[in-house]
Amino acid sequence: MPSKPFLNAITPPPSDPTAIFEFFRGAHATELLTAAVAHFDIFGRLAQQPMSQDALAKTLGLQNRPAVVLLTALRAMGLLEKQGDRLHPTEMATNHLLPGGDFDVGNYIGLAASSPGVLAMVELLRKNRPLDGGGNGTAFIYRDGVKSAMEEADSARHLTLALAGRAKNVAPSFARAVKLCDNSKILDLGGGTGIYAYALLQLNPSATATILDRPEVLRVAKEMAAEYGVLDRVEFCSGDMFEDKISSQFDTILLSNILHDWDVPECSLLVNKSAAALTEHGQLVIHDVFLNDEMDGPLPIALYSASLFSLTEGRAYSAKEYRGWLTDAGLSPQPIQTTLVHCGVLKGIKQ
Repeated sequence: MPSKPFLNAITPPPSDPTAIFEFFRGAHATELLTAAVAHFDIFGRLAQQPMSQDALAKTLGLQNRPAVVLLTALRAMGLLEKQGDRLHPTEMATNHLLPGGDFDVGNYIGLAASSPGVLAMVELLRKNRPLDGGGNGTAFIYRDGVKSAMEEADSARHLTLALAGRAKNVAPSFARAVKLCDNSKILDLGGGTGIYAYALLQLNPSATATILDRPEVLRVAKEMAAEYGVLDRVEFCSGDMFEDKISSQFDTILLSNILHDWDVPECSLLVNKSAAALTEHGQLVIHDVFLNDEMDGPLPIALYSASLFSLTEGRAYSAKEYRGWLTDAGLSPQPIQTTLVHCGVLKGIKQ
């Protein structure tokens, strides 16, 4: 019987699936808009007294992360704008979302105020804690001492393979955006199935990779490495990317769709830890989505940020925020190269 051919991680998909992801995340627009109108009265408050984002968050009783998620989305929708450091309703919001206005549609939007999705989003915004399906812990991430689906064999396999659906589409363009030196040593932190690293290995025959993740996730990663024909060039390291020391030096370290799962202190820690483990002239590769530096869009990223906020301890970050972490870690940020499904590659080079 002929052997089964290896999977190919470097051939682009026949069509761009980005629109599918936009449709999937679009429900968050309804949830955030209805929360803003029917539960927080944001437009009525700001019409009476424009406020800074921090002052508005304090008035609403929201912590920084949920405030950023909600207000970034409203700015991306064209309903809020900044004048100086204060937020104001835009002309559209003034015409149609001020309570009692001649053309107010707030009561129409309020028809969804008690829908399960809206109520869940309001609770998330107020509590600033991700869903886990059971009321405590976290859903899609691992933190030592906290219940996580990533520690259970069945749930870890399901989530890891589910996330691989996007990776299979994006990996070909990702691999072409990341240039490696000869005999490059790659570390994929929180690598999941490792598909992004495997694409780099298929394009760079002299490269080797280490995948660091949780034990149950690595079971899936090993299977995938065999299917992609790179098993002999991959080392699998079980560990905690926050707690465990990176013992070797690497030419390339990947943080692919990782930082958006975590809040600012954890992101800064991971960037600094990665920078310290790079060889001279090595590169830290952040592969993620990027909000505008002004934090007013793009809308698809602002809605994805709401999804991340719901399921993790993070959100979407701006390119400016990422550049700041790279610079603080002693790395030189490079221009962003787009990949697929709203993602891009931002490299930090160790000088």
